[in-house]
Amino acid sequence: MTTSPFFPAGRLLRRGSAVLTLTLAGASGASAQMIDRTSGQGGMMRSDLPDLGSTVKSDASAAQSKDYVLPALEIIGFDVILNRLNHRFDKTTTDYNVTVPTIKRNISSSWVVDNDPYNTNQIWHPYQGAMYHGFARSTGMNYWESLGYTFAGSAFWEVFGEATRPSRNDQIASGIAGSFLGESLFRLSSLVLENGSGLPSNLREVAAAAISPPTGFNRLAFGNRFDKIFASNNPAYYGRLQLGVSNATQVVLGPSAQDKRTEVVANFAIDYGLPGKSGYRYDRPFDYFNLEVTGSSGSGVESIHNRGLLIGRKVEFGNDYRGIWGLYGSYDYIAPQLFRVSSTALSLGSTAQWWLSNAISMQGTATAGIGYAAAGSVRTAGERDYNYGVAPQALVSLRMILADAAAVSFTAREYFVSNVAAASRGGHENIIRADASVTWRVHRQHALALKYLWSHRDASYPGLSNQTQSRATVGLYYTLLAKDGFGSVDWR
Repeated sequence: MTTSPFFPAGRLLRRGSAVLTLTLAGASGASAQMIDRTSGQGGMMRSDLPDLGSTVKSDASAAQSKDYVLPALEIIGFDVILNRLNHRFDKTTTDYNVTVPTIKRNISSSWVVDNDPYNTNQIWHPYQGAMYHGFARSTGMNYWESLGYTFAGSAFWEVFGEATRPSRNDQIASGIAGSFLGESLFRLSSLVLENGSGLPSNLREVAAAAISPPTGFNRLAFGNRFDKIFASNNPAYYGRLQLGVSNATQVVLGPSAQDKRTEVVANFAIDYGLPGKSGYRYDRPFDYFNLEVTGSSGSGVESIHNRGLLIGRKVEFGNDYRGIWGLYGSYDYIAPQLFRVSSTALSLGSTAQWWLSNAISMQGTATAGIGYAAAGSVRTAGERDYNYGVAPQALVSLRMILADAAAVSFTAREYFVSNVAAASRGGHENIIRADASVTWRVHRQHALALKYLWSHRDASYPGLSNQTQSRATVGLYYTLLAKDGFGSVDWR
């Protein structure tokens, strides 16, 4: 797929900052309900594995009569309109000159790995897939049904939406990563509609539509038919919005030409469905998820991190530990100016909270799995833009909460992009990303954060010398918190 002028990155970031602020405002209205202080029970207890159909009675979509044709028509219509608009306004490519011969060739063609621009494949394809998922989800389909629509919608675009041969990397990015991202956006949109205390109803509708456009479209176009709000079941969550400035303290350029040492940075993050909330269940995919988006003046979209629990169960130890474990789906995009990596993965792992004392708690997530990733340097000299490969990967994320007065956080990620299923020459890349921060609560929802961020890449390819790139920054950020502070859940 060639990049679309109708999904401009700058416009998304400008709109996103306003939307994310509204999201926090809506979320904070329900924060008083987030902490349930019922007494816990000792011992270890685990629930049964969830129903893959996700037919939970509290899910509003379960009460609606399903129309399996409508979302298919919406996805096809979306693809047709997108193709025609791109064909009309994007004169830099002939990729949208779809004809009967190109369609016939694509139907019988083997699938390839394409050479489209990095951001087209790693940002806009997942976002396009998120639109497919949203069309299905907002018309009453459950997660697994919506995943099917997303995967089919991506395949339709590859065959009928472009004149180029269908690509398997796009199918993964749109059909799978797009479903992960689309579910998170659908949940956020529904949370704003459900819990937007203090916001006028029309403003909540606008904010929800900006977060998940298909949800807004179906609520507007079909009125009462799809106006029932998805039941979140009142999850415990932690949300924040940050704005600040960072400065590079260490730079190893490698094959890249330059970098901007000082950046303005905006960040939004939410942990939805934190363990420990009394009565909250993990029957549906993404009843727990994490979404974090960072934009910077140096990189544009600097990073997107999205992971959610697909299938899992609760776990408890004594009165002080509550958690979940199971299979997670994730979509990551990281671009710290010098290099970039993006991955769609499945991992096994756990998310939990442990009360260390009456006032101090530790929250964390650890996962390990395998994905399909694209990685490479930017502003290169004599090097292919990026390479694909199967990628083992791991994540550790910890947050120590000190009586809701301060929080100390640490996160580390590693991706090994191998030459297995690679489209080009052999070789591999190892990328590590780590950050540590301290956040002080100054007054109510207002806080200050000091953050250190380190990104490192080692790459080895035949015919090229080994490459090392590294970038470290220190930043100071104003932080707007949800009313529940740093998100500790008290079940004791």
